[in-house]
Amino acid sequence: LPVRRVAIFGGTHGNELSGVFLVKHWQENGAEIQRTGMEVKPFLTNPRAVKKCTRYIDCDLNRVFDPENLRRTVVEDIPYEVRRAQEINHIFGPKGSDDAYDLIFDLHNTTSNMGGTLILENSRDDFTIQMFHYIKNALAPECCPVLLIEHPSLKYATTRSVAKHPVGKYDK
Repeated sequence: LPVRRVAIFGGTHGNELSGVFLVKHWQENGAEIQRTGMEVKPFLTNPRAVKKCTRYIDCDLNRVFDPENLRRTVVEDIPYEVRRAQEINHIFGPKGSDDAYDLIFDLHNTTSNMGGTLILENSRDDFTIQMFHYIKNALAPECCPVLLIEHPSLKYATTRSVAKHPVGKYDK
């Protein structure tokens, strides 16, 4: 199936500023990321944490996209990031459905000396593997490692896991 809807997330962790700056730039001037026949939506995932320049407010947004949190009843004392996960799931999902966005790029920073690295969660996702191959060739001769974090019995609760094809991108 063709990829029609793509989201670019920045600020999942409010103190990782590369994605925050890129998303804000593209929200103001998105011409460079738009493509014919495709919706590309830049999105600031954790605005409260970005405003405070802290990793998160109540809990790590990148760990709460599990079924239990996504269906929790919204009460006054629900953690901010759980409520935000439900909002993100409503906008870009629902997770695991045919209506979910085709692709989410979740932009992160790291203090590790790993350069620009792509994160793959599923070694059987042929579309994402082909896309990574294309990206690696386009960046050559620069190195762009791919980190496979697949686990046979773990269902990922990452922000990007809402999409049919989740992609993590880490920069030093």
